[in-house]
Amino acid sequence: MTAVEEMLAFNEKFVSEKRYLPYQTDKYPAKKIAVLTCMDTRLVTLLPAALDIQNGDVKMIKNAGAVVTEPYGETLRSLLVGILELGVEELMVIGHTDCGAAALSGEKMTAALLARGISRDAIASARECADFDKWFRGFDSVETSVADTVSMLRAHPLIPKDVDVHGYVMDAVTGKLTPLSD
Repeated sequence: MTAVEEMLAFNEKFVSEKRYLPYQTDKYPAKKIAVLTCMDTRLVTLLPAALDIQNGDVKMIKNAGAVVTEPYGETLRSLLVGILELGVEELMVIGHTDCGAAALSGEKMTAALLARGISRDAIASARECADFDKWFRGFDSVETSVADTVSMLRAHPLIPKDVDVHGYVMDAVTGKLTPLSD
């Protein structure tokens, strides 16, 4: 049985046993916070546990590196929906130590695509839509990356000025949050 098949089998049992009942909530975040964080597997349970986030408390937006790569891309769209439609009043940008996205580069990702059998034509076509060096950019310092994202969000013309934006770095082992100075 594949991992997906195992998960689907579990889901059938989860639903049939009504184990979803303790998780029922509505779509509005009780704490009025949206968290932009990394998709790192270590944070799936650690971040909510370290911040006492329960189901229904926050809007959680995850991507590689907890960065906003496009000022009008999907990450910003999600944050704006949270703010304008779902009552979000504060944003938390949470990067973490030992982030795998730090080492990214357009060159490295192009080589990985080629190694996985993606044609040069497909890559060239994609490069017409996205600047790979920007889209796949990594960072030297997680603190600087988080600070840059916070600054961009604070200055963004579509983010209302009454929305507070905070930046943090989480230790990926202990869950300790270190705030960035404003």
